[in-house]
Amino acid sequence: MTDIPVAGTAILVRDGGHGPEVLMMQRPDHGSFAGAWVFPGGRIESVDLSDGADEIDDARRAAARETAEEVGLLIDADDLVPFSAWTPPVGIPKRIRTWFYLGRAADAALTLSAAEVVSAEWARPEDVLARHARGELTLYPPTWVTLHGLTGADDATALTASVQATGIRSFRTVVRRTEGAPAFVWEPDVAHDPAVAFDAPGVRHRLLTDELPWRYLVD
Repeated sequence: MTDIPVAGTAILVRDGGHGPEVLMMQRPDHGSFAGAWVFPGGRIESVDLSDGADEIDDARRAAARETAEEVGLLIDADDLVPFSAWTPPVGIPKRIRTWFYLGRAADAALTLSAAEVVSAEWARPEDVLARHARGELTLYPPTWVTLHGLTGADDATALTASVQATGIRSFRTVVRRTEGAPAFVWEPDVAHDPAVAFDAPGVRHRLLTDELPWRYLVD
């Protein structure tokens, strides 16, 4: 399956005073995801590779290793539950397929990598999305959609159980140009086929980013 570079991302969750919280961190204003708020993670490196393993296990180890390097939290890769796989659109300069994993985190102090992380905080997914809707922070579509899928749980245990019951979701992104900002489209949206008109009737699975708040349309 490895036709492009692969990365692993860890969605770390804990119980907060008003529901489950996830660990978010802000990237520096240069490099990949400049200035954006993301989950810890990074590309698979040689240390993550194992004989006979496939990329989902290699990416799981990368997610755990990068979490330790970026925010100082030690997590067991085997405890990370596969959540989703994101394949970027064809034609962009830097394509990396990223696996997202959900894991519980102990309430430990964070030690941030100065070169990779500006700041980090625990926050409810609903609150992060609300801040984005007000224009207070930057999110990329995979992070936004992931946060959207994490809303509504009563506690971290219920959230983890929901992810395990749903199984791994696959997102093969197609970008459609509209009159405003690009729209991000995933299967089984009818417009995932570039030959089909964007406004054609049919199934919807798309993120509209032309204005705040972003609108996630999914049937």
